[in-house]
Amino acid sequence: MAHSPDVEEPTTEYPAVPEEAEPVAPAVPPEHKPSFFARLLIFVFVVFALIVASCFGLRAMNVLPSFDNPFSDQTVDRSQPVLLQSMRDLHRYVAADGTFQVIVDLQQNKENIPDFLVNRRILFVGSGTVETYVDFSALSGDALKVDNEKKTIELTLPPPQQSQAALDMSKSYVVEENRGLLTSIGDAFRSDTDKQQRVYEMAQQKITEAAKSSGLDQRAQQNTQQMLESLFTRLGYSTVTVTFTNP
Repeated sequence: MAHSPDVEEPTTEYPAVPEEAEPVAPAVPPEHKPSFFARLLIFVFVVFALIVASCFGLRAMNVLPSFDNPFSDQTVDRSQPVLLQSMRDLHRYVAADGTFQVIVDLQQNKENIPDFLVNRRILFVGSGTVETYVDFSALSGDALKVDNEKKTIELTLPPPQQSQAALDMSKSYVVEENRGLLTSIGDAFRSDTDKQQRVYEMAQQKITEAAKSSGLDQRAQQNTQQMLESLFTRLGYSTVTVTFTNP
């Protein structure tokens, strides 16, 4: 059968249709399992946390005793035994004492040198006690006159004496201390003990001098006289006369 030239012949060959490819599943990373050491570490931590929580719980219920701080400060006393150096009998009657306070303002500098270079000024508050006593060891042979028939006694005593001031370091303190530049550098290479001792000695001296005009001597005489009158009156003496010699 003749074909018309105007009619196109069917395609004799079709391109092959590619077969549909199977969908590719997304790549799944391999499952990462913790190592044996990591599992062991987690197990130990959990067990330790449970033990600590249990201890605190038992402590809260007063089942366990209190725990001391393992890192608390410790003080070890390695001092040597106290040695007795001397012993003496005292014949003093401390009749009065006074507590004094003094402010020591001590400054040391160099002439023609600025204070900011060479200077030392210390402001120290010193608190000390002065005792006034009567020394019975200095009594002479005729210091005591006794009349047992009339029940009278006459005592002649030496005047009261004052001791040197004793500083109370728990109540004494440095208020302020100023040092020049060169003085501070020099103090870094030598001890400052001598200068501190000088301040203490000045405070003692000033307190001792102030006690002489404070009326402690008169108070000591009155207290000594009252003590002796009370003592001998209880022993049966009706008249007790106490006289102090002039200093």
